[in-house]
Amino acid sequence: MKLRVQYDRSDSRRALKLRESPTVMQPNSSEQGAHSGNGLSLTLQPEVLPRTPVPGAAPADPQNNEVRVPMNSGVGESGGGASSRRCRVSSHSHSHSQSHGHSRAQHHSNSEPELEQPDSDLDSGEPSTSLSELRCLFRWLQKSLPFLVILCAKLVIQHALGLAVGVGLFTTFLYVNKSIQTQVFLQDRHSKLQCVWLLLFLISSTLLLYYTFLTETLYYCLVFLSPTIEPLGFWEVLWAVGITNFIIKFLFMGIKCLILLLPSSLVTYRTQGRWLMLTEELSQVHQAMAPVSLWFRYLVTYQEADGTPGLTVGVLLALLYLILKLLGFYGQWTSLIKTVRTFLKGEHTGSAATRSQCSEAGDVCPICQGEYREPRALLCQHIFCDECIALWFNREKSCPLCRIVITEKVYKWRDGATSSHLQIY
Repeated sequence: MKLRVQYDRSDSRRALKLRESPTVMQPNSSEQGAHSGNGLSLTLQPEVLPRTPVPGAAPADPQNNEVRVPMNSGVGESGGGASSRRCRVSSHSHSHSQSHGHSRAQHHSNSEPELEQPDSDLDSGEPSTSLSELRCLFRWLQKSLPFLVILCAKLVIQHALGLAVGVGLFTTFLYVNKSIQTQVFLQDRHSKLQCVWLLLFLISSTLLLYYTFLTETLYYCLVFLSPTIEPLGFWEVLWAVGITNFIIKFLFMGIKCLILLLPSSLVTYRTQGRWLMLTEELSQVHQAMAPVSLWFRYLVTYQEADGTPGLTVGVLLALLYLILKLLGFYGQWTSLIKTVRTFLKGEHTGSAATRSQCSEAGDVCPICQGEYREPRALLCQHIFCDECIALWFNREKSCPLCRIVITEKVYKWRDGATSSHLQIY
C-alpha cells in the first residue's frame, strides 16, 4: 500500500508539471512512426507561446518553429530494450557492412583477371593478331586446297609442252655442269671421252629444241633479234627468255668441253683455269644482252584501242627499261675488264721454289701429300704444287696452312662451274 501511494504521487506531480509547461507538445505525424519505440527525441510543434520558456527546455528553431525535447524512458526496462535494440541494429548493420564489403572485395578480386586480360592482349598485340591472321590463312588454304589442285591440274594440261621443256633443260644443265666440274677437278686424269659425250649431248639437246619450235624462230634471240611469236604476250616472252637463257648456257658449256679436250702440254692447268674463267664471264654478258629485244618489243606493243596514250606509256616504260639495263651492263663490263686483265697477265700467287726450300719443307705437298710438281712458294714461304695451290685459290683467298691472305679476289669460275642464275630481264 505504501509503494502504491508513492507511485500515485509521482504520477500526479508529473502531470502537474506538464500542465504548467508553456507549450502543449504534440508529436509530428510524419516522425511518429520513425521515432516510435526508440525514446530518443520528438519534434513538437508549439500551439501557444505566451509564457517564458522553461530553463531546462531545448532552444526552439526560429525558422520552422520546432522544439526538440530529449525524452528519457522512465522505466528501466524500456530504456534497456531501446539500448539493446540499438546494439542489435548497430551490430546487424556492422555485420551487414562487413559481409557486403567482403563480397565486394571478392567480386573485385574475381573481376581483376577479367580486366587484366585485355591488357595482356594489348601487350601481346601484334603477335596475337599475326597468329590469328595465319590461322585464317591456313583455314582458307585448307578449304581452297581442292580447288587449287584442280586449277593446277588444268594449267599443267594446258602448258604441258612448255613445262616439259623447262624441266628437261634444267635437268640437262645440272647434269652437264656437275660433270664439267668433276673433269676439271681431275686435272690430267680427266676423261676425254666423257668430255666428247657432254659436248655431243649439249649440241643434240639444242638442235632438238630449236627444231621442235622451228616456227617460232627462237634462235633469233641468240643474235639479239625478236622471234616470230604471235601473239607476244607476257607468258610467251617469259617462256622465250627462259629457253634462250638455257641455250646460251649450253653453248658456253660446250666451249668449256672443248677447252678440256685440249692437250695438257698445250694448256696447263693454271692456263686452263683462266680460259674457263673468261668463258663464264662472256657467257654472263651474253645472257644479260639476249632478252633486251624481247622485252623492248613487249613494252612498246600496244592495242589499237589504247591510242596515243598507250603508245606514249609503252615508249616511256621501254626507255626506263633500257636505262636500267645500261646500269647493269656497267657493272658487268667492269667485272669483264678485270677478268680480261687477269687472263692476260696471269695471277702471281708466289714464286718458283728452289730445291733447298723443298727439302726443308719435307719434299711433300701439304695438299696432295705427294712429291712437289712445279713447286711454288707463297708470300708466307709455304710451298705447294702449282696445280694444287691454283685449285685451292679457286675457292679461297688465304694460305691453306697459316691463313694469311694471298689474293684479293676469288675467281670461282676457274673450276669450270656455270652460274645457275636465270637472267629473265
